[in-house]
Amino acid sequence: MFRSAPNKASPKLRPEFLHDKTGVVASSNLSHDHPDRAAKEPGNGCVKAICDEDIDRMQTQEACGRTPVLALMHLARLKGWKAQLLDYRNSGDAAGDKDRVVGYTAGGFRPPAPEALAAPERKFLLDLARKSLKNAAAGLGLPELAAKDVPPKLAEQKACFVTLTINGALRGCIGHLTAIEPLYQAVIDNARNAAVRDSRFPAVTPGEVDCIKIEISVLTEPQPLAFSSPEDLLGKLHPNRDGVILRIGPRTSTFLPQVWEQLPDKAQFLNHLAQKAGCKTSAWRGKDAQVSVYHVECFEEGEGGA
Repeated sequence: MFRSAPNKASPKLRPEFLHDKTGVVASSNLSHDHPDRAAKEPGNGCVKAICDEDIDRMQTQEACGRTPVLALMHLARLKGWKAQLLDYRNSGDAAGDKDRVVGYTAGGFRPPAPEALAAPERKFLLDLARKSLKNAAAGLGLPELAAKDVPPKLAEQKACFVTLTINGALRGCIGHLTAIEPLYQAVIDNARNAAVRDSRFPAVTPGEVDCIKIEISVLTEPQPLAFSSPEDLLGKLHPNRDGVILRIGPRTSTFLPQVWEQLPDKAQFLNHLAQKAGCKTSAWRGKDAQVSVYHVECFEEGEGGA
């Protein structure tokens, strides 16, 4: 089964595909009734054709559901999605009978990663954050820019977090989970807020400014994560890649992907996230828990070119 990630749909597609959260699934066996060793070759040949996005080669494969897989591959080519292999097995791996097996695989097509910010754009944002931090600590107003002075990509609406640290210890972190203003303005606002409005810390003083390192995280749009049980949720989280939003009733909390470095165990990660939301550590296991995930482009002062 190959499942496509949601993406903006083409106006030529049927209405069912127009919603930006629509997923498309193609399901097929890959091979039939080969011995285990022989099954590896036709099965992997089919998997390689899919992962290489080779439509011509896929047309010659044994898969009985070749037509729906080809339809999805054509859609992926049209939308610019990239294939990702998750697993390959055959029935002998589960049932133990290696004489006549059926091949299966699982994977997905995803939109390509957003284009990364160039080094000058990162430096532009970090310099803005630094100016905002200095002004906030001194009780001055926020930096102001003329529209003509802002690189076009930084004028696009994006969500971001600004994190302040001193010698590696957190000194403030505030941001937006959804895009509500141009990225450059979000950086200005969140640098100020992290300095003087993070309720966990006293306001940054002028004497601390030079000791503070600034990190900016630019977020992708959060996507709801479907899961059927706490165990299923744990299995679907990707440490060091997923930022996680946890909603329990009216309470919400989030951890950026960087937090996995301090909390690499998935259950402990969610325990602390529930606690951050003001709930019991086990609340994420309840039926009313909802989870969304996002990814970040993260950069900080002192990196190459920034």
